[in-house]
Amino acid sequence: MAPAVEERTALDLETAVDAVTAGALRPGPTGAVGLELEAHLVDVDAPAVRVPWERVTAAVAALPPLPGGSRVTLEPGGQVELSGPPLPGAAAAVAALRADRAVLAAALAAARLGLAPVGADPLRRPARVSPAPRYRAMERHFAAAGCGAAGTAMMTATASLQVNLDAGPRGGWSRRVALAHQLGPVLVAVSACSPLLGGRATGWRSSRQQVWGALDQARCGPLLGGDDPAGEWAHYALAAPVMLVRDPDTGTAEPVLPRTRFADWVTGAVPLGGRRPTAADLDYHLSTLFPPVRLRGYLEIRYLDAAPEPWWPALAAVTTALLDDARAADAAAEATAPVAGAWDRAARDGLADRDLRTAAVRCLAAALAAVDPSLRPEVEALAALAEAGRSPGDALPGDPAAALLTATETPEVRP
Repeated sequence: MAPAVEERTALDLETAVDAVTAGALRPGPTGAVGLELEAHLVDVDAPAVRVPWERVTAAVAALPPLPGGSRVTLEPGGQVELSGPPLPGAAAAVAALRADRAVLAAALAAARLGLAPVGADPLRRPARVSPAPRYRAMERHFAAAGCGAAGTAMMTATASLQVNLDAGPRGGWSRRVALAHQLGPVLVAVSACSPLLGGRATGWRSSRQQVWGALDQARCGPLLGGDDPAGEWAHYALAAPVMLVRDPDTGTAEPVLPRTRFADWVTGAVPLGGRRPTAADLDYHLSTLFPPVRLRGYLEIRYLDAAPEPWWPALAAVTTALLDDARAADAAAEATAPVAGAWDRAARDGLADRDLRTAAVRCLAAALAAVDPSLRPEVEALAALAEAGRSPGDALPGDPAAALLTATETPEVRP
């Protein structure tokens, strides 16, 4: 551990750029897969009411050990997230997360609670239940940035499936990061499972992606792509506005309301908190950036809607195959080129858009040839759904309460 004095040493701009660039991508082989799945926590006896924070934390504190090694964390709206360890391949990662979700669902059911893994809360209005200072400060920052409603909805009423993949060999970084972004609109459409939000139909297949698209794009927009993705990530991070300043002694967080680039805090052009930023401030700033593909030494793919069984395992397998299998990646790059950048179309129209459906069918066929046999039935079902121009959200009832309860998992979730 670095001495405390180093943590308090102010950064200069060159040091900050070098640190972000060095931490963006780790060279090495591909193959490890980490999965993170969020779900809305539901009181099965009163689904229209958010579960109070004290009840949320008590339920999680009482959990038994999880066999697959997942970590359990909580989001500000009471969503529960399982973060599995990196494992060799999608099949192993899915199996471990399934086992952990079975234990979690059974434990929560004993407390009359359920988990609804869908992209947006179909019934309850966005509202924060966590008292954490970080989230209070985030709300104030988003409001000052002109996207307060979207910020609250993102924090408290959305849920995603996150797929974490190795960066791979250094020579392939540019193509790999570019493909991860290019796949985004097609996989948003394929995974779309949030036609309802806060008690109403939004008119979007992925209301979760609609919410993310309404946020400050200097913090949540995609990288533009290029020959040096690590350097681009550093430029993105230093140009992004500072959201919060933490007191190094108390750990409290104060929102930054005037729009201030991190680079301007580093240079002293705009003083914040009466001091210049340290390496710890830079690390904290990086945790407040939410692009659809975030570089954390590995690729953190953040644009998939959460979805119930069998869809989230299929989505994990497909995303991994399209990036880690060379033949599938080549096919996906060709198939998705015509719809690259069509994020809003994908979120609004999903696979009703003919071009997105054509690209999706081709991508799923390529993935099907590469996935582990244990996940072929799930991927085949997802491919059949896409062929019909449908996505997981089309299986949800149109009534918001029924949709939330339909998506709520029981202890009988497939192990």
